Amino acid sequence: MQFSIENLDEMNDAEERSFWTEFGADMARDDGRAAKEHLAAGFPIYFREGDTPKGLIVKQYPDGRREMVSFHQGVERVVQAAA
Repeated sequence: MQFSIENLDEMNDAEERSFWTEFGADMARDDGRAAKEHLAAGFPIYFREGDTPKGLIVKQYPDGRREMVSFHQGVERVVQAAA
């Protein structure tokens, strides 16, 4: 089995721990290049910060505008404009 987020539901406990360990290491090495490229191409990015309320995600648009959004059954819902 390939260890990717799409296969998370099929992993046993040991495989899932290994996946999250590797994922965390990848995140620690992230320099933000992909996010910057995505914004430069005109697309919003989604992320969390240390003070992002539980259950919400920051959506940042290429113009710098931010919104707090949530997802319910795959449907995005704007909760509030972020500072």
